[in-house]
Amino acid sequence: MPDAFKELNRMNCCVTGLQWGDEGKGKVVDILAEKADIVVRYGGGANAGHTVIIGDEKFALHIMPSGAVREKTACVIANGVVVDPGTLLEEITQLAQRGIDVSRRLFISENAHIVLDYHKLEDQLRESALGKNKIGTTARGIGPCYADKIGRSFALRMADLRNLTALKEKLVKIVDYKNKLFSALYGAESIDADAIFNKCKVYSAKLGPFICNTTQYLHEAMDAGKNILFEGAQGALLDLDHGTFPFVTSSNASTLGLGPGCGVPTKCVDRFIGVVKAYATRVGSGPFPTEQDNEIGNLIREKGHEYGTTTGRPRRCGWFDAVSVGYTVRLGGINEIAMMHLDTLAGMKEVKICKAYHIEGRQTTFFPGTAEDLEKAECVYETLPGWSEDLSAATRYEDLPANTRNYIAAVEKFVGCPITIVGVGPQRSQAIFRKIM
Repeated sequence: MPDAFKELNRMNCCVTGLQWGDEGKGKVVDILAEKADIVVRYGGGANAGHTVIIGDEKFALHIMPSGAVREKTACVIANGVVVDPGTLLEEITQLAQRGIDVSRRLFISENAHIVLDYHKLEDQLRESALGKNKIGTTARGIGPCYADKIGRSFALRMADLRNLTALKEKLVKIVDYKNKLFSALYGAESIDADAIFNKCKVYSAKLGPFICNTTQYLHEAMDAGKNILFEGAQGALLDLDHGTFPFVTSSNASTLGLGPGCGVPTKCVDRFIGVVKAYATRVGSGPFPTEQDNEIGNLIREKGHEYGTTTGRPRRCGWFDAVSVGYTVRLGGINEIAMMHLDTLAGMKEVKICKAYHIEGRQTTFFPGTAEDLEKAECVYETLPGWSEDLSAATRYEDLPANTRNYIAAVEKFVGCPITIVGVGPQRSQAIFRKIM
């Protein structure tokens, strides 16, 4: 890592997405994890898909922090995460098969809630019942698990795996309630509490050694001067409270979820890095003002390999939206931006940035408060010359074509935040670190 970023040795840093997820957070976290003692996932669940590419190897992580591929980095799955134990065990096994051992450096919060089979079934049944009005979830049971967490009465946490006798009693009551609910609402067949309990016995045996009080662990690490890297999931525009509700995820996907998600106050974080793509994408339903449902969108999708890490679904693609990113920069107290996938735009004669919206005859540069208002937004674009040069071999900011640098400068102007990291390809080495004076 260049000298300009050696100060990460003595900093706590938070990395979050500023768009609708899939921005390239996994790569940024992986790079910064080289200087981190601990990487913390503080929200979301297996609906998140963070991709890390090292040489010819591709790691697709859903629950494990992206720092897991750094063998000296401790990994914390904090209380704000909803844990699918089966998926987590698969990831641990896949890493082990590639020679990466997490057995002595993985810490799972005892207060993290558990995603079980009935959550996934509920997700599928609900989406199917909504028909054309479906939200577009990944059907991984995330929303129903968070709903149980809020409802409290039918929630299970990782700590429950420590006492299997008590867990079985709870499961019998929960499954009985879920069966009555699913039968009445959807005519669904009953699920078997014993089958779920048998899975939980496996989870208890294999994950039990990792379960602990991660809040205590993190506070002791801060007292010891450890460098902690906090990793967000999804993106700020999918934030439950501040995103395009109801087409959002079920947690606070912005930096605002950090404190409640792991028990560390945001004032303890020195640096907030927001990750964006050089364009915009979205998966599933919901408003998307800059969407290009045309040849441009198809070109971006194919060049950028824009298919979901978790679901494989094709992503909707469009021009960069500076209105929405300017909003999430302010929302998250972002100090600097990492712009990924800049190489995807190479070869376009012109590139566009949405710098304002027209909504019912009024021009605004502030993001609307409701999805209904965003649906009405018409984009005001700034059009700039494109570039034909291949960016993948660039190692310094000065190596980038003038038109590329002009594009970066225009984005900085419209969002009000410096771009300090530029991604020009999928590899660790294909990131340019730029010192802003």
